[in-house]
Amino acid sequence: MTSANRNTVLAPIFMMISALSFAMMSAAVKYAETIPFMQKVFFRNFIMLLIIIPVLVIKKHKGGSLSLFTGRPGSRPRLLLRSLFGCAGVVLYFYSVTKLQLGDSAILNKLSVFFVMILSAVFLGEKLRRFHIPALIAAFLGALIVIKPGFNMQFLPAAMAVTGALSGSVAYTIIASLKGKEDSMTIIFWFSSVSIIVTAFPMLAVWSTPSLPELAALVLTGIFAAGGQYFVTLAYTHGPAGEVSIYNYTQVVFSVIIGFFLWGDFPDLLSLAGSALIIGAAVFLYLKSRCDTVRELPGE
Repeated sequence: MTSANRNTVLAPIFMMISALSFAMMSAAVKYAETIPFMQKVFFRNFIMLLIIIPVLVIKKHKGGSLSLFTGRPGSRPRLLLRSLFGCAGVVLYFYSVTKLQLGDSAILNKLSVFFVMILSAVFLGEKLRRFHIPALIAAFLGALIVIKPGFNMQFLPAAMAVTGALSGSVAYTIIASLKGKEDSMTIIFWFSSVSIIVTAFPMLAVWSTPSLPELAALVLTGIFAAGGQYFVTLAYTHGPAGEVSIYNYTQVVFSVIIGFFLWGDFPDLLSLAGSALIIGAAVFLYLKSRCDTVRELPGE
């Protein structure tokens, strides 16, 4: 198997492992319901950093350079931007998780797939073809159905979830642009460090002492986030950003199952219809892309 073929196989697997990890992270966030969401974001990244630093130290002792921590000079501006947009995406997503059903917050967050597609076309030169347009329209129509726009308390967290998806898509697009330039753990190290700095003072301002179960949930938030972040970074550095993103939708399925068993939540008919539109559009794009790839292959 060639390196390119191996990457094609590995990227979807990495993304699905990441999706399960992030679904578990979201459940931990929702479980610690009395803890302010900014405190949850801080703990998420603090625990991640505790996990990542020993890994980077080991890599450095095995022949790596200091750039594992600092990043290469030419990459630092993008590492900083990726970290800031990623942090904003997490803050907004955590807010939505505390206010919405787990499945609804997950499906709105997955709009990042479509934002990545647009941004990859604009900034990375990946093709945005004619058949992408109706799929994008269907996806955003599905989002409107899930959001059920109106002047009520549910609209704000839903809008935050969509904005978080946009912020996250910028971060993922920057990750794709760093392919072959930075170690995946370096990208995560920067993300965690910058996020801790950004959220430290807001976290202290709203501090709430957690109970033992809530503390366990906060720790698990960081552990699952580390796993999710590691595998999503691997996925985007092993395959095209627009194509790999499709497998991120498995998080929606995982989230609905977890939400049902832990809180008895189940999406209403409008949420199911909107989710079907979004996921259907993503599957259509994936299948269309695969069919076009097969047609372009040379004959035996």
